[in-house]
Amino acid sequence: MVSTNSFNTTKSEEIFTAAQKLMPGGVSSPVRAFKSVGGQPIVFDRVKGAYIWDVDGNQYIDYVGTWGPAICGHTHPEVINALKEALDKGTSFGAPSVQENILAEMVIDAVPSIEMVRFVNSGTEACMSVLRLMRAYTGRDKIIKFEGCYHGHADMFLVKAGSGVATLGLPDSPGVPKTTTNNTLTAPYNDLEAVKALFAQNPGEIAGVILEPVVGNAGFIPPEAGFLEGLRVLTQENGALLVFDEVMTGFRIAYGGAQEKFRVTPDLTTLGKVIGGGLPVGAYGGKAEIMSLVAPAGPMYQAGTLSGNPLAMTAGIKTLELLQKPGTYAYLEQITKQLIDGLLQVAQETGHAVTGGNISGMFGMFFTNQVVHNYEEAKTSDTTKFGRFHRGMLEKGIYLAPSQFEAGFTSLAHTEEDVQKTIAAAKEVLKDLPA
Repeated sequence: MVSTNSFNTTKSEEIFTAAQKLMPGGVSSPVRAFKSVGGQPIVFDRVKGAYIWDVDGNQYIDYVGTWGPAICGHTHPEVINALKEALDKGTSFGAPSVQENILAEMVIDAVPSIEMVRFVNSGTEACMSVLRLMRAYTGRDKIIKFEGCYHGHADMFLVKAGSGVATLGLPDSPGVPKTTTNNTLTAPYNDLEAVKALFAQNPGEIAGVILEPVVGNAGFIPPEAGFLEGLRVLTQENGALLVFDEVMTGFRIAYGGAQEKFRVTPDLTTLGKVIGGGLPVGAYGGKAEIMSLVAPAGPMYQAGTLSGNPLAMTAGIKTLELLQKPGTYAYLEQITKQLIDGLLQVAQETGHAVTGGNISGMFGMFFTNQVVHNYEEAKTSDTTKFGRFHRGMLEKGIYLAPSQFEAGFTSLAHTEEDVQKTIAAAKEVLKDLPA
């Protein structure tokens, strides 16, 4: 294993030890605890551009980017300056603001499926709300989701879920009533025949199909050719809604998200992460006919005191403005492909079975000898090896997602020098790992 002589995390260890007495597992979200990769997590002190500094003063190249929102780089000066101006006006209104209108117009202009949008406070809240809306609009109770796709921690979604559930190897969560999950049907991702069979077995009962159009919560898994198109046809044939959970892919793999990239338009879309520029935010939107059911325009109730928070709206507006600059997504594709191609190459050169890829600024790599099409295949990965790889990279100053079952992210702040340093570090780490 790589030398740890210059890698001191004493302060991080002290802070995390104290945190375990204060919060369950010492964290506010499970995957942060490093359970699946071993060792204790580092405690962040500050971030800037493509970099992290921990409380011990160690610097890292960051490929998590606060799990996706930092697409322009951490603390981008234009975002920070806009937030400073907004702070002088107040941190929360609990009332309408012009910033909501501006960001709503930008989202509607960008995302093909969205004619009206409702802002909320997280991706989880967006998915909870869109679930209720699916059922309200169709008058049906059942939904189809895909194994390994994660749509937040609402009861109906915690069936064969991804993200921290996959990372920690948890079964369906205690506290979730069977009467709730009885209405959640699951299918393997990229398997149209399984979806077709579910519709046949439940005629007239399925409200809709929800999925990550590119899976990021079971590792990086792209859709096979025809899969998204097939879902669009199946839902239309069966009077059901198609929902893209673009909390992760929205404004990241293309300005208009996966639906722009793959030219498949769902009925409803959930968003988060990038549209808040790093502040807590979520949104759901779709056809005006469907969204008109949401209170106070219609009878489907959903509310939130901090929804449309002026700071989150401001950061989102400035971030989307930055993403509109020419060459943005070409650069993200170039830098990310250079990174993943280099990582795959050095892994193969050092005798390790790997597979992976990228779309724009989203990437992933599995330690397995087969191409991964779904969560079951993702689970063939050597998670022990990934844990050792993760620790070795951390000690080399590279911060990767602390789970084999999470996608990675680049930003406009990452440079070719960062990528070459990362590939060189990976080569050093991998050559010391048993193949």
